Amino acid sequence: MARKPLDNPVWHALGGPQAKHAIRREFARRFDPDVAPFFAIEEPSDRAYRDIGDLLGKSPEARLFRPEKEPAPPGWSKTFEKPIDQMILPPTAVLPAPLSSIIELREADAPAMQELARRTDPGPFAPRTHELGTFLGIHDGERLVAMAGERLRLPGWIEISAVAVDKEYRGRGYGKALSAALVARIRAAGQMPFLHVYPDNKAAFALYKAMGFVQRTTLIVTWLAPKAPPAAAEGGP
Repeated sequence: MARKPLDNPVWHALGGPQAKHAIRREFARRFDPDVAPFFAIEEPSDRAYRDIGDLLGKSPEARLFRPEKEPAPPGWSKTFEKPIDQMILPPTAVLPAPLSSIIELREADAPAMQELARRTDPGPFAPRTHELGTFLGIHDGERLVAMAGERLRLPGWIEISAVAVDKEYRGRGYGKALSAALVARIRAAGQMPFLHVYPDNKAAFALYKAMGFVQRTTLIVTWLAPKAPPAAAEGGP
């Protein structure tokens, strides 16, 4: 069965619009670890997993989005595996105008973005994740209290990610407002928005559904770690 690019989004992002962030081998790719923790293969094979092992470096595991559940390859163990819903926003969905308090975040805001991500845990947020695309934020005085940004980019598609709101500022519509502002920018660039959300994150799922996002498919987030080599037997000839 022929796969569409969105069925293997990291592979196509690193082979296309985000190639500048890629570290590659013939059968595997990964983001620079300072940008994102994701790896990708086109198809599961011994050669692909050998290339992943070559790319692993100091990373404790390889994090992949796979189109379906697959067995752990020889020499690897799964340390995490969970379905994740991929959602897209139809062109007919109408969203409110962005709040005037939303601003575009800059390089100087990177430390505040890191701190907000640490407080709210919106998903992986590496030291240079903010370089992947536009990030928008809302401040209370000097404090960054909410943000959302762009992560994966494929031809025709841009992912909304890192939607984070400080606990004491939730319930004010900031997550929806930031996501809507990003949608407006993505559409203005002639692209389509998509995102990923775990099904058990009911608040986020309800938010995106209310905005008009619809589920396209379910992918499998899999973390693979190399098995430790067997300990050498004591004694010997």
